[in-house]
Amino acid sequence: MTKPGVPVDLILSKLAQDTGGIQSRLQKASDVLLSPLETKIASTPYEVVYQEDRVKLKYYKAGKDTRKDKGAASKTPLLIIYALINRETMLDLQPKKSVTESFLKKGMDLYMVDWGYPSRKDKFLTIDDHVNGYINNIIDFIRKKHNIQAVNIMGICMGGTLSVIYTALHPKKVKNLITTVTPTNFDTDQGLLHIWMKSIDVDRMIDTLGNMPGDMMNFGFLLLNPARLMLDKYVGFMENMDKKEFVENFIRMEKWIFDSPDVPGETFRQFVKDGYQKNLLIQNKMEVGGQIVDLNNITMPLLNIYGKYDHLVPPAACELLTKKVASNDTEDVCLDTGHIGIYVSSKTQKEFVPKIIDWLGKREGDENAK
Repeated sequence: MTKPGVPVDLILSKLAQDTGGIQSRLQKASDVLLSPLETKIASTPYEVVYQEDRVKLKYYKAGKDTRKDKGAASKTPLLIIYALINRETMLDLQPKKSVTESFLKKGMDLYMVDWGYPSRKDKFLTIDDHVNGYINNIIDFIRKKHNIQAVNIMGICMGGTLSVIYTALHPKKVKNLITTVTPTNFDTDQGLLHIWMKSIDVDRMIDTLGNMPGDMMNFGFLLLNPARLMLDKYVGFMENMDKKEFVENFIRMEKWIFDSPDVPGETFRQFVKDGYQKNLLIQNKMEVGGQIVDLNNITMPLLNIYGKYDHLVPPAACELLTKKVASNDTEDVCLDTGHIGIYVSSKTQKEFVPKIIDWLGKREGDENAK
């Protein structure tokens, strides 16, 4: 009798083993999912020291013990300006992987803008209102509190674009500028987002909706890479739901992703038209508050960090900035990660904050004191 070409007995044996393993994993997963889970985000203590309308300024004060660290950062406070999309809580997502916590451990006096949740009354707020209004008032508050002439700014994504605009319009108030995953050159087809934005009817959208809904933007971001963002992610959860730490971090990320404020309508309209559709900023043609945003006014040190695999803000959208400013002290850093991985992955956590700490420390001086 001819032996079968397929070892059926071995296959059945393997299936039996796998079934036992699956049952064990399901029991562990049940225990994990039914147990108390620690999923709080933004747990680092802070104080709200300034508030204007919906916008708050968070202050994270480093402890005295961290200031003795030989690797301590610049004595000049650092202001982080996050995007108007999603929340700044991403920088303090989970213990031991918190950008906020890492800065504080090196003795940094840290401020962070919390843009809050725009309501219908905010739909007429423009980029000018955010840059020459809220950001300028916040920076004047910090300058007065610390008795300094200029602050360090770190901008993130759209917040980085606002930071570049602010610095070009108020260069004397900025000592060092750090941009991270910041779009400044919108004339690229590297990312699907840039292709879509060039053709959307933003006037019709904002005239109809008022503010740009956060949930609508989230859905659009999911459509940029549905296989990875809607399928792979949850398959990965099913494969790891018996691991408590993985489940806790997964829930933290989901909390952050779906905590999506709306964007004031007129700000979104100008950002799309002047950025994605006309690419005015990098050409020194963008107008904000009746002034041309001239990148030649950026003469202070500039550190420009972006992700090699960023599908939202690809390298081509970031890397031109250092060549367009007038500063003689610029540096580009391209990390092997994506848009969010820069701030939350274990690998880049070891590169991102230490690089900024070292870079700022080397540029600290006494010229900031009045």
